Amino acid sequence: MRRGNSIRNLIFALVLGAACLLCGCAGKEAAAAPEPSPSLSPAAEAAPQARSSRDIIEDLAVYYGRYGEGAKEHVKTYLQELEELDPDAGARWRTIMELWSSVESLPIHYDVLPDGLPDTDELCIVVLGFQLEPDGSMKEELVERLKAALSSAEKYPNAYILCTGGGTAAEDTSVTEAGKMAEWLTENGVAAERIIVEDKSVTTAQNAMFSYDILTSRYPQVTQLAIVSSDYHIATGTLLFGAEAVLRGTLFPPIFPIFVLFLRL
Repeated sequence: MRRGNSIRNLIFALVLGAACLLCGCAGKEAAAAPEPSPSLSPAAEAAPQARSSRDIIEDLAVYYGRYGEGAKEHVKTYLQELEELDPDAGARWRTIMELWSSVESLPIHYDVLPDGLPDTDELCIVVLGFQLEPDGSMKEELVERLKAALSSAEKYPNAYILCTGGGTAAEDTSVTEAGKMAEWLTENGVAAERIIVEDKSVTTAQNAMFSYDILTSRYPQVTQLAIVSSDYHIATGTLLFGAEAVLRGTLFPPIFPIFVLFLRL
């Protein structure tokens, strides 16, 4: 239950933002989400004027984000409405909603990636950042994520390792999560040419968007991603990266998640 609630809470802003991007509204802020009620039909709630793709996508996010499987019939109706209005957008969002409903039952891999992934530069291990201490040092949780990434990098010596996360140290604006992560990896034996740094993002949604910007422009050989994060966060990260791939039309092969086991003191 904890993982499902976390996903629905954290995905909400991404879906509304993606709605803007998909509908050509990238320069505008997403409108405030309406307060949904599962007792009302979509037709009863619709405004008299014609609904846009963005309106429909926002409703998808609101209903599923708040009610999960309880919004199944609403989601079905909205997807049909979107497909009639914009078949391409409808197909993409049907895939995203299927992914959203499946990430809550992801297989669990602790400490290291599973066997069977490509031992080539087609694989990129993406390590999601975690807020730094005020002085710019890494918290234990981020170090534990890096340990799992290191074990996976040793198991797949031809894979890239992408560190993602911007400046979150309150007292030192010169350091970034990704920068500190890259330093740690090189100090622990990972060749610098294998490490990719994305150091502008401050949210998981931006982790996905900015990482894809780098991968698609500079590393076209990468076709599979492995997401490294903490257990409560891995499903959200997988969903955000998967949704970003769908919206961009890249539709990578399956994203292989890794769950990180770390000690809470």
